[in-house]
This record gives sequence, structure tokens and C-alpha cells, in this order.
Amino acid sequence: MKTLISVSGTTGIGKTKLAIDLARHLGTEIISCDSRQFFNEMPIGTAAPSHEELNAAPHHFIGHRSVLDHYSIGQYEKEALARIEELFSNHHALILTGGSMMYEKAVITGLNDLPEADTIHQEKLSAIMQKDGITALQDLLHQLDPEYFAIVDRQNPRRLMRAIDVIWQTGKSYTQNISSQVQQRNFRVIRIGLTAPRDIIYDRINLRVEQMIQAGLLQEAEALLPHRNLPALQTVGYTELFRYMDGEWPLETAIEEIKKNSRRFAKRQLTWYRKENDIHLVNYDNALQESLSLLKDFNL
Repeated sequence: MKTLISVSGTTGIGKTKLAIDLARHLGTEIISCDSRQFFNEMPIGTAAPSHEELNAAPHHFIGHRSVLDHYSIGQYEKEALARIEELFSNHHALILTGGSMMYEKAVITGLNDLPEADTIHQEKLSAIMQKDGITALQDLLHQLDPEYFAIVDRQNPRRLMRAIDVIWQTGKSYTQNISSQVQQRNFRVIRIGLTAPRDIIYDRINLRVEQMIQAGLLQEAEALLPHRNLPALQTVGYTELFRYMDGEWPLETAIEEIKKNSRRFAKRQLTWYRKENDIHLVNYDNALQESLSLLKDFNL
């Protein structure tokens, strides 16, 4: 049976390394489901695989789009499934990895049939944000769907507005709208989740941010400043540095905010993954050995 091995876990925990190690062991290729790494102008701030890592195993959906492109989760689902079907002609197993939970879901269970955006709702929500800021959208979503609010990227106004719009249109929470599996896939899915103590996760995140700054994240953000309002750049690592460039914060504050918001994102990832009952957990410091032992039980 064709098998898709999905490697998940919080930001900074070592998903890329484990995915590459498994791909090399199985002689196969990697499909990324990290929605931030799709864009080729953002390699440092999204911790995209390095040239050495890309050469260590074939990767797909890394830097294949521009921040100028519109690229939806529906487009990704369609393209990823087509690529997976193509690759399965030469491989019995493939690796899927990335920290974008909804994009993993799109591949392994399919997207729900959500309504198209309502123009009137979008205009109303945009007016709310312009008048009272993103906090007003956060408060509204928290009232309507506290469960989804616990995991959503709260600094991304597009995500907040989309969820509220769907709730208003359907009369159901966004969580209810996305909870059911839509498609039965014609391949088996084995989900592996990397785990570590929370203090280790947070230490690794803090170190990663410092390494990003040393690698040139500020210069990368400066080059992207003209595009700051594009959806791809409404994300941790860039929004904080844009506020530094605006003179609102000193650089040290912006860096600390990147660390803080990255830790908050990791917390939301943990909240999401705890609710998933089909993830096989492996320790971050013995990930390959434990994963291979697990896969052996599945005859891989």
C-alpha cells in the first residue's frame, strides 16, 4: 500500500531534519506543507531548508511561489495531491512535513466545502479593523469560536476575517465547519509527531530567532518592506521588524517580540496536536530511531 508519512511538531523542534533522515533511509522525497516556506523571497524568516538540506533529499513546494502570487490552501491541496500521485509511481512511501496544521489537514483528509468570501462581511470586518485594530477582530473571533481562537494565528488578519465570515454565513463555529473529513485518500497515512519538554521547545525557538538575525533576517525584511501589506508577509518575523523600521520599536524589542510570538505559535500548535488522536509521538532527541521502529510495525 502506498504510504504518506506525515512528520509534524512545533516550530523549531526538528521536523526538517527528521524528514530528511527518513527520506534518505527510505530513498524517497519530501512534500512540504509549510505555508510560509512556499514563498521564495522569505527563506530566512521561514526557516526554509538550506541548500545543503535541499540537496540531501528531493523537496517539493519549497520557494515555488512569489509573495506577489495569490496562493490559496485550495490551490495547494490540488497541486500537492497531483504531485503525490505522480511521485507514488516511483516510490512506495513519501514524506509530508511542515508546521501549518491546516495545510497538513488539506492533504491527509481534504478541505471542507466552505462558502466563498462574502464581500459585505469582508468590508464590515475591514472597517472594524481600521477603526479598532486587529484586537477587535481577535475579540470577536474569541466570542464566536474560542476553540478555533486557541489555535489560529492571531496576528494574521486574513485568517481572523475568514473564520468570522464563515461563522456569520453558516451559523456554525469555524471549528464545526472544518472538523469533518471530506475525502478518503487512496493512500495510507502514518502521522509522526515530534515531542519535547516545553522549556526545550522554547529554548530552541529563542536560539533559532537569534540565528535568523545573524543570517540576515533584518536585511531580508528590509527588501520585502514595499510588500508588507501582502498576505504572505502578515506573519511572525516580518511584522515585528516592520514596526522597528517604522521607528515604533528598537531592534532589541522587535527581536524579543519575534521570540515571544514564535513561542505563542508553538503553544497553539501544541493545542492543535493534542486534539489529534492518530499521531504517534517520538522524542525529539531520538527521533529517527523511534520513527524507524514505529514504521517497522507498519511494515515499512
